[in-house]
Amino acid sequence: MKELQKNGFRSVLMHFRGCSGRDNLLPRSYHSGETQDALSYIKHLKKMYPNSKLYALGYSLGANMLLKLLGELQKNSLIDKAIAVSPPMQLDVCSNQMNKGFSRYYQHRLLQDLNAALEKKYRRHDMQVLLNFPLHNVKKIKTFWQFDDTYTAPIHGFNSAQDYYTQCSSKQYLKYIQTPTLIIHSQDDPFMTPEVIPKQEELSPFITLELSKKGGHVGFIAGSPFKPIFWLEKRIVTFFQNKTSFI
Repeated sequence: MKELQKNGFRSVLMHFRGCSGRDNLLPRSYHSGETQDALSYIKHLKKMYPNSKLYALGYSLGANMLLKLLGELQKNSLIDKAIAVSPPMQLDVCSNQMNKGFSRYYQHRLLQDLNAALEKKYRRHDMQVLLNFPLHNVKKIKTFWQFDDTYTAPIHGFNSAQDYYTQCSSKQYLKYIQTPTLIIHSQDDPFMTPEVIPKQEELSPFITLELSKKGGHVGFIAGSPFKPIFWLEKRIVTFFQNKTSFI
């Protein structure tokens, strides 16, 4: 947002439900295919600023959601340009990858927060009835598959974690996107495998896919430790400015 401000853009941020530091008061929460909250937010912004162009930028889980939204809206998108950074475009593949090697560390850290948020919901709602899952077993949830089977899927109307992953993976929506869109992905992303990277025939003509050998997950820092170049932020600005390079 600082880099965008320096280049003349005004930025606003939409948090997923429960991610802003304020608790979501409903039993439900957010998930990677929940596009209606973002659509409501975008419509509100368009109403407030009818003469301004709207650019959308999503990271990770939010990037998957953004691509899915653009695919759902097709030519009716209110967005002039969009960027998706490190989107997990095949959720089941990514969930499997998070349970392997060093990626398990990230899974452990993320699940600590997710499980804690779920335990809070038990104190406010009768989650044991809603989920048919006792509170004392929440601490035993060790993988995203378990969390999504236990909570995400049933509370949001999916039959299972696999059903959620299948319906909400954005890869199947890419061919329908009619908004100029940049997807930035790294081949060494620890959350994903090469299987996640879409083939050319899976992309609409409106999509530019930029792959880097290095970059990690939402990283993309170039230069040296003593003189880093924050490549990602600069690339975001150049795409929104219709420039091909920032060098």
